[in-house]
Parts: sequence; C-alpha cells; structure tokens
Amino acid sequence: MVVQTLFPVDHVHGKGAGGKLGKAVVKCMDNLQFMADLPEGGFPLIVTSPPYNIGKEYERRHPIGHYVEGQRRVIHECHRLLAPHGSLCWQVGNHVSADGEVVPLDLVLYPVFKELGLHLRNRIVWHFEHGLHCTRRFSGRYETIMWFTKSDEYVFNLDAVRVPPKYPGKKYFKGPRAGEFSCHPLGKNPGDVWLIPNVKANHVEKTEHPCQFPVELVERLVLSMTQPGDRVLDPYMGVGSSLIAAVKNGRDGYGCDTEWRYVEIARGRLDDLRAGRLRMRPMDRPIYNPALPNGGQR
Repeated sequence: MVVQTLFPVDHVHGKGAGGKLGKAVVKCMDNLQFMADLPEGGFPLIVTSPPYNIGKEYERRHPIGHYVEGQRRVIHECHRLLAPHGSLCWQVGNHVSADGEVVPLDLVLYPVFKELGLHLRNRIVWHFEHGLHCTRRFSGRYETIMWFTKSDEYVFNLDAVRVPPKYPGKKYFKGPRAGEFSCHPLGKNPGDVWLIPNVKANHVEKTEHPCQFPVELVERLVLSMTQPGDRVLDPYMGVGSSLIAAVKNGRDGYGCDTEWRYVEIARGRLDDLRAGRLRMRPMDRPIYNPALPNGGQR
C-alpha cells in the first residue's frame, strides 16, 4: 500500500519523452517553511543528508546539543509528511569537535527517531575509498544511512536492486536440488555495506558542492523503497542528486536548499537530465581497479 496524496506544486520540471521521467519541485527556502505547506502522509520516501555541524561553507558550527535540537525539528516534520507505509533514510557521517573528538551522528540522532516510534530496518554502511587523509587518526572512509519505516508494513523491492552474485555458476552439489544453480537468477541481495565511489574531483557528477551525493547511492533507495509515480522528498537538497535519482526513475522529486547557487545547479542538472545530456555514474558500473585492463570498467 502506498498513499497517494494530491497537492499543488510550483517550480515543476516537466516529464520526459513518453512520460517516463517524473516531475521535480525545487525551491530555495528554509526546509521547515518548505515542508509546512506539504500535506501529512504525502511521501513514501524521504531521503537526505543533513549538514554534519563541521563548519562547511553552507553551515555554522553549534554545540552538539543545539545541532541535535535543530535536527529534531526537521525530523519531526519529516515524520508528519512520511506516508504510513513509507521509509525515511537519514545519511550522516561524523561530527568532529574542535579538539578532534569524533561524534558519530547516527548514534546521537537515533533517539530522535525512536521518540517518534520509527522502526530501524537497516544501518547501511556506505564505504568509499577517497577522502581527507588524517594524520592523528585513521582516515574516515565510510558514512551511514539509517533506514527507518513508519510501520511494520512497508515497500521493499529487493529484485530492483539485486547485484551480480560472487559465484554466478555455483550449483548445489547434493540433496534434492543437486546440479541446480544455488544463486538467485536476478542476483544477490546487496547487503548493508555498499561500496560506492563518493563524488570527488574526477567523478563525472562533480559540481561545486563540497559534499555531494552520488546519484547511484540514492537510486538504490528509490528503486527498493518506492513504486513508479511515488513522491520522494529531500529537505536538504544540495545540488539535487536525490531529485535526479527520483525523476530518472519515474518518481516525483521534491527538494529545497537555502543556498541559491546550489538550487540553480540542481535545476540545471534536472534540465540536463530531461535533455539526455546529464553525466551520471551507472549503478551497475564496477569500482575502478588499477590492476585490471581499463580499470575493470565496461
């Protein structure tokens, strides 16, 4: 069951040829103001990556308690907008204090989600191999996605996101199914550790945003947790990667950001998507391996 709530929109980017692309609603405004005009229960998927309170150009550092309270207000509003059978995915890394202490944001924010009665289905580890090189601790090479649902009944389309099996020709060697292939014909469950390149200087999706979502990361969430025609919300839109993942796959994307230049980049990327000229890393592309010819790329 997926709730379908109709409501007026503006800044709508039209559908692509054949109606296969979704719509996108893009605004430059505070996310609480943006969400206040959206109806209760209207979004089967809310997926975002909020600021980490580390002093990036688009945020101000605050004491960690102040940061959590700000997140609480946004999360409570997201809960209001989440469909009864919907999913809420909150992707975070670490806050690093002035004295270098690491504060895992998924741990400090978990109680906020639980006070709303949300159910944690997975704590997904997003592993990447490039980033800041630390000298006084091991370099951080992962972040986490907390996937919550509003109820025990929720959308999960595993077949849409299966990945190639490690041993595609493996067969049962005994028992009633001896000689049959032991792997699922569509591939295996990708598990809860995802190796997906982060968006750095040589990534085909790179814009001026310093902490940009790779589209394929959100695509896996969109395809597994929604149906075509559903609505996807990102209250910290940045340069629109979540909306691109939604629109590309026939869902309607809604997002906002307070930085005008990021909103304009998001709109330009959506225009490029509709025109067929947006460069994106495909979901099924292998990770670059320098030991293989052409890095193992197809």
